[in-house]
Amino acid sequence: MKRVVNLICYLFLAIMAIITVFPFIYMILGGLMTRTEVTSIPPTIIPSHLQFGNFAEVFEKAPFVRYFINTVFVSAVTTFATLVTAVLASFALTSLEFKFKKVVIAIMVALLMVPYESIIFTNFNTIAQLGLLNTYGALIIPFLTSIFYIYYLNSYLNGISLSYYKAAKIDGASDLEYIRKILLPMIKPALTTVGILTFIASWNSFLWPLLVTNDKDHRLLNNGLSAFTTESGSDVHLQLAAATLTVIPILIIYFVFRKEIIRGVAKNGIKG
Repeated sequence: MKRVVNLICYLFLAIMAIITVFPFIYMILGGLMTRTEVTSIPPTIIPSHLQFGNFAEVFEKAPFVRYFINTVFVSAVTTFATLVTAVLASFALTSLEFKFKKVVIAIMVALLMVPYESIIFTNFNTIAQLGLLNTYGALIIPFLTSIFYIYYLNSYLNGISLSYYKAAKIDGASDLEYIRKILLPMIKPALTTVGILTFIASWNSFLWPLLVTNDKDHRLLNNGLSAFTTESGSDVHLQLAAATLTVIPILIIYFVFRKEIIRGVAKNGIKG
């Protein structure tokens, strides 16, 4: 009976894996097809001839290099700012004593329940009134911090004994020195996780850049896919090729840092 249950579980996992991976595989294969093959009914699964020229045509039809540079810059700045603000805020919530500390934490938890879509137009109106539309500031400022990652690091830091902080203060270290020399090395797995997930989220952002940018100089990669849509229809094969190019850097980051991501999520803190 146990073997039957295990067989059913493995079969279920295999089916779910195929369902999950198939769209990604078809995206790669579609990027190597002709437009006729991609739009045929029933759809073609395997291309008759590999059209590697589609990837070169992507750069001819759209300023994809510019989109790539914009995305790297915005993602890097957003990730760095989120790390800095999350570390400082979580340190203050765990190590410092101030009035209404519990109220602040309660408000943060409450804000986690607010869906992003419900405040996106408020953010848009704020950015518009500041005259920041079609600027890098519009793409970066709303994401300089993240309540979720502050709360995540706060939970992580709660597992670290306050004796480290008290000992550092007795030795005459300032708060910033304690953070830089003691705290950061101890929470490296969590910081790696926050950094990678923030970078990926920024890299994959679509709706917000679409709202606040209208010119090609500030568009990001995912918004650049619209460049392959014309009045006569979409160049689906080029869109799939461009999407493949967009996903490759994220896959590389994941495979390089996958162990750190798992370690940072699984480890709840350091008991001292």
